Amino acid sequence: MGTYLARRAVHSFVSLAGLLILVFFLARLTGDPTNLYLPLDATLEARQEFAERHGFNDPVIVQFGRFLSGLAEFDLGTSIRKHRPAADVVLEAIPVTLGLAAVTMIVALLGAIVVGSLAAYRPGRIFDRLASVISLASASAPDFWVAITAILLFAVTLGWLPTSGTGGFAIEYWIMPIGVLLIRPFGLMVQVVRGSMLTALSSAYVKTARAKGVTERAVIFVHALRNGMLPVITVASDQAAGIANGAVIVETIFGWPGVGKLMIDSILYRDFAVIQASILITAAVIFTINIVVDIAYAVLDPRIRHH
Repeated sequence: MGTYLARRAVHSFVSLAGLLILVFFLARLTGDPTNLYLPLDATLEARQEFAERHGFNDPVIVQFGRFLSGLAEFDLGTSIRKHRPAADVVLEAIPVTLGLAAVTMIVALLGAIVVGSLAAYRPGRIFDRLASVISLASASAPDFWVAITAILLFAVTLGWLPTSGTGGFAIEYWIMPIGVLLIRPFGLMVQVVRGSMLTALSSAYVKTARAKGVTERAVIFVHALRNGMLPVITVASDQAAGIANGAVIVETIFGWPGVGKLMIDSILYRDFAVIQASILITAAVIFTINIVVDIAYAVLDPRIRHH
């Protein structure tokens, strides 16, 4: 298993390095930040002094070398907009995103396990058909459209929920962001759980358990579900990254002060250091989650330990 995890870690590192290079050079194609942070009537000397102070006068390859040098010392640069270390700005925002993503993932996964298992228990019945229709519709729903529709219906028309903000831990502020974020992963995981459970429920060990008089609840949620969790774990890890990506849209629409909204604001203000820090820290978190999932997968499937 050690070799397997080492290989996965190397792949993650290479992917992260490629992502950083791509983001660094693409960010600089968005334009010169000098035009945003100085008034229109700023003198040429003021513009040159601003660009010189932030290193924008240097060739891009020199800027990239300076970025790598700082990265080796865990220095991700300084935010032009906030005048603070970029890493500090991102680390303040990322717990908000992780909290939103964690709650969304837990609710989506638990809901998918229950709905998918019950649908597979009696395939072809009304509940199974209804679950299939809802899950397929959920998996196809675009986040931005669902978010805007939810605001129009529940906030503007009915006035039940606030349109934006976090409100601390007030549950009414969390309902729409979580609801929008979980729709797609819930739909996909219901389909995966249903398919995996159909295979597990028709297996020999389930028939043996039933012959021994094991209750149906234990057959479904102990014997079948335990052995059918491998594909669910794989999809859940992919959806965890998808939730992080979807948070960019959801946080922007709902005014959620997480790393997704911070990233969008930084792109608009051409705050290169914060853009790079956001991508780096978010990608590192996602890669860490994937490694943890790989460990869980290797523990559950002995064939991977010796791969």
